[in-house]
Amino acid sequence: MPPTRPNILLISSDQQHYSTIGAVNDRIKTPAIDRLCSEGMRFDRAYCPNPTCTPSRASIITGMYPSQHGAWSLGTKLYEDVPVVGDRFRDRGYFTALIGKAHFQPLASADGAESLESQPKLRDLDFWRSFHGPWYGFEHVEVGRMHACESHVGQHYAIWMEQNGLENWADYFDPFPRDPEVEKRNRSTRRWDLPEKFHYTRWTGERTIAAIERAAAQSRPFFLWSSYHDPHPPYLVPEPWASMYDPADMVPGELTPGEHDKNPIHFHMTQQKNPKFREMFFEDQNIHGGKSHLHDRAELKKDIAVYYGMVSFMDQQIGRTLEALDRLGLAENTIVVFTTDHGHFLGQHGLIAKAIHHYEDLLRLPFVVRWPGQVPGGVVSEAILNLVDLSPSFLAAADIEVPGIMTGVNQLETWRGGAAVRTWSVTENRHTLTNFHMRSYVNQRYKITVYRNGEDGELFDLVEDPGEINNLWDDPSSAQLKSRLLHEFVQATLKCESTRMRRIATA
Repeated sequence: MPPTRPNILLISSDQQHYSTIGAVNDRIKTPAIDRLCSEGMRFDRAYCPNPTCTPSRASIITGMYPSQHGAWSLGTKLYEDVPVVGDRFRDRGYFTALIGKAHFQPLASADGAESLESQPKLRDLDFWRSFHGPWYGFEHVEVGRMHACESHVGQHYAIWMEQNGLENWADYFDPFPRDPEVEKRNRSTRRWDLPEKFHYTRWTGERTIAAIERAAAQSRPFFLWSSYHDPHPPYLVPEPWASMYDPADMVPGELTPGEHDKNPIHFHMTQQKNPKFREMFFEDQNIHGGKSHLHDRAELKKDIAVYYGMVSFMDQQIGRTLEALDRLGLAENTIVVFTTDHGHFLGQHGLIAKAIHHYEDLLRLPFVVRWPGQVPGGVVSEAILNLVDLSPSFLAAADIEVPGIMTGVNQLETWRGGAAVRTWSVTENRHTLTNFHMRSYVNQRYKITVYRNGEDGELFDLVEDPGEINNLWDDPSSAQLKSRLLHEFVQATLKCESTRMRRIATA
């Protein structure tokens, strides 16, 4: 294998607001991510292909949009026969590994859609002791499914806790089957009594370094996804991170009075005490965000303080990983990308956590690329990126042909400081068969969102109205703009079509 073939390290968080890195927010401390920003390029207009976990994560490893790879919503599965980028790297001699959170499969199994990430399989540690891949193109996997104390704990993370002396690890997590009263009690203090040394953030960092050392010992280039679970709720973390930030210093987002007056009705309903989402919209299951988002500001400030602590804990482990690359002499030939799978609401527009509202807080991502000698350092770019671009960009960097089935674009020229290869991004979001099946199109200035049913929508001028307060969808003076953006939207959709097979004949 040529020595110039780069290693690729993708580091991701889960559900992180784009503003929660120290390089753009002096209220939070993230020295490792800040280091990546100073030594690489920060992109302030990166977007997710879907604002929920499974679809977005599946897009990362397939280079396809959710409507193309098939894992179109939470609770669906990325089928194992879908082409994935890891297989391309393995064919070229790369060591491929996934450490941390996967979430390619649902929390339940069904005939024809069996899930390794469901109970009771998650806690079948005998199975996980013998299973480390291959899985979704990764030669080696070490995975854990839960967030904080959630009951769907197990897999390789639980085995690691046992190996390190915590045989009663289950006592620190919610019981299975679920008990809502216990869950509520476990989350009440925001301070987790699980010792820090047994936390999954420490585990992800430690095992990431071990995987890098394994590739180095074998003299193999690596494609490695270091996939952290936080700062996804529940808002719970051990000390010292739980009290690292003072809630009094936190500044939640706010609802601007009257801002939802021009929005579809489901925006208004989030500000009601007992909204009737199920009666009005749902066909089968609940969806993220289909509830009341009313909250106590003081409690939200406590949540944000813990959220920040979760990010800083993750950053500590990222720092250890960067130090390992330096120690092993691999930093100069390793592409490091830091990002997240989708955003998060911290009170903006009156919303919290995930929702069905395509504001920038949910769709935009922190995104940093470092590649010494290839990507300029200390640069901030407004070029538009999408997570669906990661696979084709990684392949191109390794001089591996990008298959036509991938509909993301190769961003290498942009990463290297050249012209933007994208002028737009599309985010899909589909929860049920008809209601809340929407897509958003964004260019350098405007964002427009359309729904499968009805005549509602959103149109925001992100230059004149960066807070997305004034929906122009029904504004008569914006009718021509709306028409032009809808045409651009259709053009973008056409450009997203895949060509798995090239044309070889006239008929």
